[in-house]
Amino acid sequence: RCKNLSVSFWNSYWMLPSDVCGMNCFWEAAFRYDYMKAHSSEKMHLAVVACGERLEETVTMLRSAIIFSIKPLQFHIFAEDQLHERFKDILDGFPYEGKVNYTLYPITFPTESAAEWKKLFKPCASQRLFLPLILKNVDSLLYVDTDILFLRPVDDIWSFLEKFNATQIAAMAPEHEEPRIGWYNRFARHPYYGATGINSGVMLMNMTRIRRKYFKNDMTSVRLQWGEILMPLLKKYKLNITWGDQDLLNIMFFHNPESLYVFPCQWNYRPDHCIYGSNCKEAEEEGIFILHGNRGVYHDDKQPTFRAVYEAIKNYSFEDDLVHSLLQPLELELQKTMHTYCGRVYKVFIKQLTKSIRDLYARRSRGR
Repeated sequence: RCKNLSVSFWNSYWMLPSDVCGMNCFWEAAFRYDYMKAHSSEKMHLAVVACGERLEETVTMLRSAIIFSIKPLQFHIFAEDQLHERFKDILDGFPYEGKVNYTLYPITFPTESAAEWKKLFKPCASQRLFLPLILKNVDSLLYVDTDILFLRPVDDIWSFLEKFNATQIAAMAPEHEEPRIGWYNRFARHPYYGATGINSGVMLMNMTRIRRKYFKNDMTSVRLQWGEILMPLLKKYKLNITWGDQDLLNIMFFHNPESLYVFPCQWNYRPDHCIYGSNCKEAEEEGIFILHGNRGVYHDDKQPTFRAVYEAIKNYSFEDDLVHSLLQPLELELQKTMHTYCGRVYKVFIKQLTKSIRDLYARRSRGR
């Protein structure tokens, strides 16, 4: 019943009331969120660790979380002391509308081994391992790296907590979908989870369960709790690990596979999913839900498709129209990247983003 627009990918997915048809057509096109979910007062907890030159990247990630999320957000930002004032200046200027609160924390490690933990893999990266011990009053938490961009509401990955069975304490995505290009199955000198390992850039945690669990391990026949197992693991494997804390998590879940919920690749989509040919089938079908620009691809010219999405969200103003100020200009930039492997599948980069924008306007209309 609605007129079909086929001029561009954007037109095929988006219809505003003023474009071609009335409000009834708009409601038919809009993805329908459950009313109770949209009005839930439950607060979602999101943590990130920012050191060195990661402030801009972190702020861009937080912006992407704010734009689409439905339930209130509580940000837990762990940052070096010299970054705190800059974070405050920027975040206090965001139009939260009561939707977001944030807390800034210093970088802290166990006193007797602080120097060793801080220099593991990247500065401060291993801070994530200690979040269950630091945030003792937080029941569940979504940890993300600074180079993450949300292309749909945080609420949707948060809902995986309800899918955990009785033994699962955390959720992550596989490191690779294609074993022939996998790192862990070809090069790892330590145990790792599953066929290709797991990537810890997006990690959903039931921290109450983590704090209570006793973990099987290859160091002692006695099961150890989270706070007891970290340093022994580091001492045993520090000469064999390449990716720091991610490797330690792989070792831990290798011995406790029943404790991990694995979510599909479109929840942690990285350059490896397209630079060797498209190998995240879920993203091809539904689009990318969470974009992970690891290896600095947001800031160089190696993967212009990833950089285009980052720049679009970084430069978007909360007061601007998402369609004309973000989505349409982004599609034009992505079309310029079609000479690259990731650019050839550029539509997966805006497929879910288009739906998320449409859903957001539908929710706003319902609230009037």
